[in-house]
Amino acid sequence: MAADTPTPLATVASFTEGPFANLVSGYSAQAQSNLMLQATRACESACDRRLAPFTGVVETQRADAMDIEDAMDAYVPLDPTSQLGFSRAQSLGSTLLIRHFWVREHPARYPELWSGSIASISLYRSYSGAQAVSVGTVQYEPDSGHVRFALGTFVPPGTTIQVTYSGGYATVPADLVQACQYMAASMAVKQLDPVDGRSGHDPDALRTGALEMLVPYTRR
Repeated sequence: MAADTPTPLATVASFTEGPFANLVSGYSAQAQSNLMLQATRACESACDRRLAPFTGVVETQRADAMDIEDAMDAYVPLDPTSQLGFSRAQSLGSTLLIRHFWVREHPARYPELWSGSIASISLYRSYSGAQAVSVGTVQYEPDSGHVRFALGTFVPPGTTIQVTYSGGYATVPADLVQACQYMAASMAVKQLDPVDGRSGHDPDALRTGALEMLVPYTRR
């Protein structure tokens, strides 16, 4: 089984150079690293959103809507590829094709710090077989997660869309770094002093501080 090793939102070095250094002074280097990884995943779970860089995530969704502004209820000139796709759709009795879908993971804030790309898109239709869509033919907007198929791509309603993509904060916003540090400190305090709080740190207050910083990133 592969190990869960995300790039941490806050590094061990940034955590141990501040006031929380005493909390992990007795930890081994590996234990400190594990703590930051665990805190990173805790932040993502609290937001229901991926924040750390990721690669090769596979998402599957059902194509069940289209932008009415893209409905071709009147003839418009088409390029040869689109005309072929439109003719195929007409022959199969489906002309209102899906042109849009959204990947789940995109930045809630600071899109200029986010890096995203699509590796592959596969269509699985209830009729007329499957199709691999050339990534070069789609329009992908990493800031919103919006993907638009080229006009004429045969995507009737009900098609299963499977997309493999990468994303995450290439540069972690400063408030996310601090939220991860607070989350790690809360976890460390609970591990070291789970009962009477003699360490002088309140794990619940630290976690609350982390959650407050994560509010703008939480999926709505």
